Amino acid sequence: MKKFFSNLRGDAFGGLTAGIVALPLALAFGVSSGLGPTAGLYGAIFISFFAALFGGTNTQISGPTAPMTAVSMIVVAGMVAANEGDVDKALPSILLVFLLAGVIQISLGVLKLGEYIRYIPYPVVSGFMTAIGLIIIITQILPAMGYYPKEDKAFVEQFKPQAEEVLLQDILKEEAGEGILVIENFEETIKRADEITDEAILKESQSLAANSASGTIGALRVLPRALKSLNILELALALATIIIVFGFKRITTKVPSSLVALIVVSTAAVAFNLDYRTIDEIPSGIPQPNLDIFGEIRLSSISPYVFTALTLAILGAIDSLLTSVVADNMTKTKHKPNKELVGQGIGNSIAAFFGGIPGAGATIRTVVNIKAGGKTKLSGMIAGLVLLIIMMLFAPIASQIPAAVLAGILVTVGIDVMDYKGLKAIPSLPRDISLGPLKLSSEVMVMLIVLTLSTFWDLIYAVGIGLVIASLMFMKKIGNITGQRSSVKSIKETIWADELDFPQKFKEEVFIKHINGPLFFGSTSDFQALSVQIPDTASVVIMRLGRMQYMDQSGLYAMEDMLLNLKKRNVKVIFVNLLKQPRYMMERIKIIPNLLGEDHIFKTFEKAILWINANVEDKYKS
Repeated sequence: MKKFFSNLRGDAFGGLTAGIVALPLALAFGVSSGLGPTAGLYGAIFISFFAALFGGTNTQISGPTAPMTAVSMIVVAGMVAANEGDVDKALPSILLVFLLAGVIQISLGVLKLGEYIRYIPYPVVSGFMTAIGLIIIITQILPAMGYYPKEDKAFVEQFKPQAEEVLLQDILKEEAGEGILVIENFEETIKRADEITDEAILKESQSLAANSASGTIGALRVLPRALKSLNILELALALATIIIVFGFKRITTKVPSSLVALIVVSTAAVAFNLDYRTIDEIPSGIPQPNLDIFGEIRLSSISPYVFTALTLAILGAIDSLLTSVVADNMTKTKHKPNKELVGQGIGNSIAAFFGGIPGAGATIRTVVNIKAGGKTKLSGMIAGLVLLIIMMLFAPIASQIPAAVLAGILVTVGIDVMDYKGLKAIPSLPRDISLGPLKLSSEVMVMLIVLTLSTFWDLIYAVGIGLVIASLMFMKKIGNITGQRSSVKSIKETIWADELDFPQKFKEEVFIKHINGPLFFGSTSDFQALSVQIPDTASVVIMRLGRMQYMDQSGLYAMEDMLLNLKKRNVKVIFVNLLKQPRYMMERIKIIPNLLGEDHIFKTFEKAILWINANVEDKYKS
C-alpha cells in the first residue's frame, strides 16, 4: 500500500491531465460507435480505473480507442439492424458481446498467451490501422456536413415499399410461431396487416435508410445527397474544430488540442446562440449497471458475433501491449503482458456491464500521463475518477456540445491513426513475388489487401484473410531460404572445415548431406530429391543435422520415406549431431530405432569418420 501511494503528487497530476485529454475522445468515440457519448464516457471511466488497478503496466491509461471503436461500430450497426432499428432493444445483446470480449481477454491472460500477440505481422497491423483511419474519416463526413439519412424525407421515402415488406414478413413469422396457417386463415393476416400504422412504416423506413447509409460504402453512396443538402453551419463548426486541433499542436503540445477545440468551438456556438445540432443528452449522477444484459440472453442473436468478440479481444490486446512497450521505453520498466490482458479484460467486462463501449491501452494518453509525472497504477485510476467527477458535475453543460465538433475531432483522430510509416515504405520494400509480368512486394500486397477489404468490406474477415496470406507467404519464404541453404553436395565439394580431413579414398562410397534450417512442409520437396541425387557408387550417406533445429510432421514423414528408399538400395545412413526436437519426433514413430539404430547416430563428425574407417570398404581404389 505504501508503494501504491509513493508518487501521490505525480500520479495525481498525471491522472488529472490524462483524464482531461481523454474527455473529448471518449465523447467522440461514443458517438462514433452508435451508442452515444454516454457510452464513450462510461467506457473511459471504468476501463481506465479497473485496467489500471488489475493490469500489468503501471503507467498505462486505458479507454476507448479508434480501432476498438471501429469494430464496436460494426457490432452496434449489425445488432440494431437486426432489432428493427431500435437501439434500446438491441442494447442488451450489444453489451453482452462487449462483455464476452472482456471475458476472452481475461482468458488470454490466464492462459498466458500475451507473449504470442507480438507475432501478428506488421503489414496486417499497418493495413488495419490505415483502414481504421479511412473508415472514421469517411463515416464522419456526413455528420460533419450536418446530414443524417434518417432525417432526409426524400431518401427515407425510397425505403417505404421495402419497409412494408419487412413488416409483413414479421407478421407472417408471428403467425407461424402461433401456429396460424396463412392459407387457411388469410383473413387474420389481412386484419393484422391493416393494423400496421404509418408511424410504424416510417420508423422501419428510417431504420432501413440509416442501415443503407452505414459504413464506408453507405456513406459514399449518400454523399451526393449530403452535398445537395449541405448545412453550412455544421460544416463550419467541424472545419473550425479540425483547424484548431491541428493548429494548436504547433503552438504547444502541453495542453490537449482536441480539448481546446472542444471548449472554444462549443463556447462560441453557445455564445452566439447558433442553431446547431447538439449531441445526445448525457445523464448526470452515478452510472447504473445495465441488468438487462443478463435478462434475455439469446444465443441465436449473439452467436454470429462470437468471432467479432474474439477480434475485439485480440485487437484490444494488441493495442494495449503495444502501448505497454511504449511505456516501458519511456519509464525504463518492464510490463507484465499476461497480467495486463487480465486487467484490460476486467475493465472491458465492467464497462460493458454499465453500458460502456470497449477500449484498450491508449498510447497518447499514456504518454501524457508519464510526461505529467505518473509512475504508478494510481495515475490510471485517478484518470477514471476525474472523468466520473466531470460527468457528474458538468453533464448538462457537456450535453450542449455540437455534434459537428465531435465529428471534427473524429476526423482528426482518423488522420492521426493511419500508419504513415507503412505507407511511406511502399516504394522501397523489395519486390519479392511475381504475378505474371508484374513484380510486387509481398508485404505491400498483404497491407493493401487488408486495407482495401477492411475499408470497403469487413474489418474482421479482412484481418483473418490478411493473416492467412501473410502466413502462407512467410512459409514460402522460409521454404525457399531453407531450400537454398540446404544443398545436397558430395564429399568432393567440401564445405565445412572439419570435412577437409575426410579420407579421400571414400569419396566415391560416401555422400554427405547438410541440412541447414528446419525440415518442414515448405522444404520437404527439395529434401525428397536427395535419394535421386545420391550416386550409384555411394554405400553410405552422412546426414549432418546440427543445424536442423525443428522438424514438423511433414518433414518427419519425408525423412521416413527417404530412409526407406535408401534401405531398399542397401545404402546405410549415419546421423551426426541430431538435435533434441527432431530426435523426439523420430522416436515417436519408431524411425529410431527401427530404421536407424543408435549405433548409426553420432554426436560429432570425428566419431562418424572413425565409424567410416572401420566399416566402409574402399571399393573404387584410385
